[in-house]
Formats: sequence, structure tokens, C-alpha cells
Amino acid sequence: MRTFVIGDIHGGLLALEQVMKRAQITTEDTLIFLGDYVDGWSQSPQVIDYLIDLKSKQNCICIKGNHDDLLLSWFRNETEEIDETSWYKHGGEATVTAYEKVSAETIKIHIAFLESLEDYYLDTDNRLYIHAGFTNVNGITYEYFPKLFFWDRTLWETALSLDPNLKEGDMFYPKRFTLYKEIFIGHTPVTRIGETVPVQKANVWNVDTGAAFKGPLTIMNVETKEFWQSDPLSELYFDEKGRN
Repeated sequence: MRTFVIGDIHGGLLALEQVMKRAQITTEDTLIFLGDYVDGWSQSPQVIDYLIDLKSKQNCICIKGNHDDLLLSWFRNETEEIDETSWYKHGGEATVTAYEKVSAETIKIHIAFLESLEDYYLDTDNRLYIHAGFTNVNGITYEYFPKLFFWDRTLWETALSLDPNLKEGDMFYPKRFTLYKEIFIGHTPVTRIGETVPVQKANVWNVDTGAAFKGPLTIMNVETKEFWQSDPLSELYFDEKGRN
């Protein structure tokens, strides 16, 4: 049995279908989705339909992203929880437009899916899968502010800025990086540092390769680190803007 981790999808069903095919995924494989299934391209409802169906066929862990949480707040009419203007600018408008064509019954099913999303997943090999990060130096179970699981950027920023000469055990080595064997994240696209493939810094693997913008979607084998990518989503959805 193989285990794969999948980066931020952002409404790009065509890309998700491509990577599943290119990685030759079978029902024996475990799939860990890092969140942000919606907001960006036009197929957010179809992505959620796909994931719901997939979960009925094989072992899937679906983690909550900040955009998934924003959509859930919108469904619940918790407008005080979100700034609709900024949400629209960051992909929400495409999602709202797409859901105008979705039945009330299907929306209920999608709300249940969003409510079922995990804050994080820790496997038996002490590998942590989380959308964004965590801030407590003692780890995820001590986090005071659970929303940081899908909003934090300090974990990745710290990994990027870490002096490569620092070794674990050095008094200045960040304690957060010593708690888990590996940490897999999305949230902050590696395109911000000029990359379009998964990037490892310290023991953190960032698998968000910019699918919301002009990059591809990535699926990676957790053990071997072999990965497969879709075509750039700006080419798959050539008549849309995504989050560009």
C-alpha cells in the first residue's frame, strides 16, 4: 500500500483527475489531501463531489484549508467571520458563482463534508500533515488557536529562513522542527520563491505548487518523494482567471 499527499486544489478538478491518472492511483492507496479544495477555478463543487465519492472507495484523509473554512462560514451565513470583499478577491467569487448552479440538497451534503474535515493528521511514523502550520513550541495538541492550523505561515517562513548550518540540538534550532519526523504542508505556494515543484526546508515539505495561480497541482509519494504534476491550471482553464 502506498501513501500520497496532494497539494491545494482550488477548484481545479481537471488537474486533480490528471494527477490521479498520472500517479496511477488505485483503491489500495491512501490519499492525504492538504486542504483548500475550493476558491480559484470554476469547479469547486465538482471537486468536493469527487472527494466525497473517492472517500467512499478508499482510505482518504481530508484536511481543512482556510478557503474551505471560509466557504463553510459563508454557507452558515456567518458573515461576521469573513470579509466577503477580500474573500471574493482571493477566489471566493468563483466559488459563489459555481454554487448558484448547485441544488440545496447537494449543498447540505457539501456542508457535512466541510464539517468533517480534519485539522491535521499524524501518522504512525510521526509524520504530520497539516494545511498551514502550528505555532506552539510543544506541538499540535498544545495549540491555543486552532484556526492557525489552516492560517499560519510562520512555520514555513521559519523553515525558509533557517540557517542551513544549524543542526538539531543547537540551542537556536527551532523546536517545532524537532517534534515530528516530517511535516507536509500546503497553504503558501512555492511559486512565491520561484519554484513549481515540492520544496523541502528542514523537515518541512511544501506541496502547494501554485495550482490556484499559474502552477500545476502536485501529488507526491510520502515514502519515496516521487511526485507527479498536472498541466498548469492556467492552461487547463485557459478562459478563466483563477486567483491570478
